[in-house]
Amino acid sequence: MTVNAAPVGVVHLTDRNPQVSGADMLASLVPPPQFDDARFDTYRVDPEFPSQQDAKDLLTTFAIGSGPIKRGGFFSRKQREPEMKPGVYLDGGFGVGKTHLLASIYHAMPARRKFFGSFIEYTAIVGALGYKNAVEHFSGAGLLCIDEFELDDPGDTMVMTRMLGELVRSGTKLAATSNTPPNALGEGRFAAQDFLREIHAMSDSFQTIRIDGTDYRQRALDGHAIALGEADYDTQVAEFAQAGGASDDAFDDLIRHLALVHPSRYIRLIDGLSAVGLRGVHTLTDQSEALRFVAFVDRVYDAQIPMRATGTPLDQVFSEEMLGGGYRKKHLRAISRLNAQTHS
Repeated sequence: MTVNAAPVGVVHLTDRNPQVSGADMLASLVPPPQFDDARFDTYRVDPEFPSQQDAKDLLTTFAIGSGPIKRGGFFSRKQREPEMKPGVYLDGGFGVGKTHLLASIYHAMPARRKFFGSFIEYTAIVGALGYKNAVEHFSGAGLLCIDEFELDDPGDTMVMTRMLGELVRSGTKLAATSNTPPNALGEGRFAAQDFLREIHAMSDSFQTIRIDGTDYRQRALDGHAIALGEADYDTQVAEFAQAGGASDDAFDDLIRHLALVHPSRYIRLIDGLSAVGLRGVHTLTDQSEALRFVAFVDRVYDAQIPMRATGTPLDQVFSEEMLGGGYRKKHLRAISRLNAQTHS
């Protein structure tokens, strides 16, 4: 792997072309730093949505062991709760805490070998190691967590479904969240039946756990991402740079550069940064560019790196046509995260 030293001053993401080995990819399969302390006890249940407490209870049972023993009359036999399936799918809109709960499963499950990664990371590992070697590495693991299971690429979905089937037969438990496939519209919600249909060969192995709620990132924020004037932008980027390192790129230059870097390596683009700066943001009209930018935003959010920008506010970076199209949920989730990072 090409290691980016912690920058002192201002750097340009367009100068970075990170290379990541299969071993590096495997070593990174842990929850993002912001979820280091994620536990079931720290998941803040919204009392207006009882499904959140129900999900927390079910997932605690999934991670730690069988549920409480049911008791009938004085002479009745003790009965345990029905055994859970080897996989759980967390079904809910963005911002309801699915990734927090996924990380809580990871931290709570007493397994010697367990892995946590995004769908993109797992498919990149299969590409780097080869299918057979990837299966051999993960086989027999106690837990595999898959955040943002992508359903946009039928080929990748098929490969992952096949691998998960082999891992379940080896005794591995699975936990997943998912993104929206093309043409699955909705206000940040993705229907579980669509996920199960796409992974039909594995659908019987997953128990759906529904999580309702509102986007927690927007509860304490004013409604829009912050766009800075040039002078304020220069000042803030300089302050972040002095504190440890900040990037400063023209928006168009970054968008072009993202096409040259595999999305699994986006996290390496931002290694060591205390802030990401973008000049001249404007609304995107090309879907491929927009989806690459979504993947980049996901990694910035995972790393909890503040963003500063000039031009069009980042919550307006996707066109109205995109927000009404088949990737609606991805764009809405990215807008939520962009809003949060410009306020951080």
